[in-house]
Amino acid sequence: MTLSSCVIRCNPNELEAVKKRVEEADVCDIHIVDESGYIVVTIEGKDTAEEIDKLKTLQFLPGVLSADLIYSYSEEELEALKEDLDIQDPVPEILEKDVPAEKIVYHGDLKKKYI
Repeated sequence: MTLSSCVIRCNPNELEAVKKRVEEADVCDIHIVDESGYIVVTIEGKDTAEEIDKLKTLQFLPGVLSADLIYSYSEEELEALKEDLDIQDPVPEILEKDVPAEKIVYHGDLKKKYI
């Protein structure tokens, strides 16, 4: 299961109409409606692909200027990352050497860099 928060932006003059369309789309739960034209919702799905489909539904509703994911959580992805961390060495080999920090060139992954 995945769960994401999303902020929908619309013209404040169209807020009620857009809110009604969001409710009728039945792809999310509305939590906050701000009179300045923002609607905060949560989207749930069985996987990321379903969530993205629901997000696209919101993005193409008439009157919606933007609909962007703000936070996303996936149980399956979290479990996969935990398993990956469990099989990795706790400290990269390069960090166990007595090397001055200024001699280490960082390219985004110390685990695959050797001096």
